[in-house]
Amino acid sequence: MSILDQRKLIESIHPFELLSPMTLDNLMKKIDIAYYPKNTLLISKNLPSIAFYIIIKGSVNEYIDEELHNVYGEGDSFDADALIYSKTEAKFTVDEDLICYEIKKEDFLLLLEDKRVQSYFLQDFVTRHQHLKDYEAQGDLTPFLMSKVSDMYLHKACVVEKNETIFNSLKKMKSLKAKVIIIKDEPYKILTDSDFIDKVLLAKVDTDASIGSISAKSLISIDINDFLFNALLLMTHHSVKRVVVMKDGEIAGILEQLDMLSYFANHSHLVVVQIDKASSVAELKNIQGDLRNLIAILHSKGVKARYITKLVSTLNEKIYAKVFDLCVEEGLKEKCALLVMGSEGRAEQALKTDQDNALIIEDGIDVSLFEEPMMKLNAALLEIGYPKCSGNVMVSNEFWRRNVDGYKTLIDSWIGNFSEENLQSLSIFLDAKCVCGNTALLVELQEYLQRVFSARDDVLAHMAKAVLNFETPLSLFSNFVLEKSHDNKLDLKKGGIFALVHGVRILSLKHSIKETNTIERLKVLNNKGVI
Repeated sequence: MSILDQRKLIESIHPFELLSPMTLDNLMKKIDIAYYPKNTLLISKNLPSIAFYIIIKGSVNEYIDEELHNVYGEGDSFDADALIYSKTEAKFTVDEDLICYEIKKEDFLLLLEDKRVQSYFLQDFVTRHQHLKDYEAQGDLTPFLMSKVSDMYLHKACVVEKNETIFNSLKKMKSLKAKVIIIKDEPYKILTDSDFIDKVLLAKVDTDASIGSISAKSLISIDINDFLFNALLLMTHHSVKRVVVMKDGEIAGILEQLDMLSYFANHSHLVVVQIDKASSVAELKNIQGDLRNLIAILHSKGVKARYITKLVSTLNEKIYAKVFDLCVEEGLKEKCALLVMGSEGRAEQALKTDQDNALIIEDGIDVSLFEEPMMKLNAALLEIGYPKCSGNVMVSNEFWRRNVDGYKTLIDSWIGNFSEENLQSLSIFLDAKCVCGNTALLVELQEYLQRVFSARDDVLAHMAKAVLNFETPLSLFSNFVLEKSHDNKLDLKKGGIFALVHGVRILSLKHSIKETNTIERLKVLNNKGVI
């Protein structure tokens, strides 16, 4: 490549076209061309960045916490933040043999004297990492985007052997001023104040008995270097008020929900708190504005869509569970399982879409008992803001409200007749996720599905053909084909997302993968060596 061609390439990359001719001439004299073989580590926490890289040929993977975050190819550049702030949380590794331009750190920093170049490279970082000076405008959850569990105060953990007496365990708990006792067992167990009241005091258990004799729950834990964002997800998903914090495989302490909430200047508007406190459908309806604001905040802070959908789906599950609690009488709640399907079942929903839900009822229970509660549930969800499903895939429809044996018969009918309607219903059910009630009912049906499909490649083949019903919206010359009937817009779902989601769904069924989220399915498929 000639010097002129090199200059044209550099000028084609924003914001270098903003440089004055003299500055660009000086830069061209200082740029080096480098080669790095596959698997070379270029930048990491422990390997400071020495240059700004512009890829000529090859590719580089960016990892954050060992998870693939970005892929850079021909014409891409990285990593300005590592040079400007002299640190990074990411790891950049050569994926395909790399030929690139290198602008040394000192030369790159000189370019920032140009205010337009400086504005470009600083804008994204400031947008995502501006601290609490615009806290009120950003909302209560902003600290979650920056803070880690290690930033929080951790309560001392009271850990005892399972053979220790209840009396001595409580004595140790008091001396440490701990709120829970952790029992060394396989796996570790946890006992709270309420456990001791219910299972020792009220049950009149002898305090000389071993602590291990008390029925206890397994630990919910999180790594000390994980984000508070994920701690919130754990507490929300498991409906617990504390998580055990681990460091290098050892217990480091206890993170309490109350401490986490007090981390905020005003936590009264946390969506999860409002959902838990809601006692009516009207109160849940009022929460929707906060949920929309939360999505806007997360998006404006540069949070990846995958994490937004993960949190929003978790909060939507809490709303479903609360509505279920309001509509179903106590004696029936553990006799059924409320399912969400579609994008909600895959945890890939950012904004509310149509309701896609179903109900599994325990065998031997009168199905008609659930008709009125499910009518109320669908009506309540509609009032809150979840539109009705145009295909009537809802618990108010008796087709999607039956007992376990009824669903098994339904599954048999789906694979006995390869009609488009049957295969579509089967695809919908494959994304089912239990949000409340008896999860074991769904697990039983999932296991039945796996057994039925273990030798039915013919059904899988027919299901996979659905991908061919939608053409890739690319012309002969690789231009996007827009839809005239929709103001020349591109249908991303029909043209791209559906084929990917459905293809991964079928592969997951073939390989007995229980995950419903497309990203998680891909991870398991990759770990199994399928892709």
